[in-house]
Order: sequence, then structure tokens, then C-alpha cells
Amino acid sequence: MGDIENKFEDLGGKAKEGFGEATGNESMADEGRADQTKADIKDAVSDAGDKIKDAANKVMGAFQKDDK
Repeated sequence: MGDIENKFEDLGGKAKEGFGEATGNESMADEGRADQTKADIKDAVSDAGDKIKDAANKVMGAFQKDDK
């Protein structure tokens, strides 16, 4: 899932939470908060994956320098 899709999920969650709180629908508010949490987790996983890729590229780059 891309960054834009995560933002939409987060915004949708905020909208659900706000609507649920405004109408007294705690179930909908809770669902909105859950959607926001899912988006946050997906962002964190994506960021971690990017950091792992960057680290791997640095290691591979170091090997390339040593071979020349």
C-alpha cells in the first residue's frame, strides 16, 4: 500500500472518528481510530523497509568499492 493510500486511510479514519463523536456513535468513532492506527502502522513498516533497503545498498556499495 502506498503512502497516498495510507494518508487516505488516515483521513478517512479521522472523518469516521469525528462523525462518530458528533453523533454519539462510539462504534464508528472507535472504527475511525482503528483506521488511523492501521495507517500509522503501515507507514512505520514502510519506513522500516526503506531503512533496511538503504542499509543494504550501503553494504553492497562498500563491497563494490573494495572490488575496484
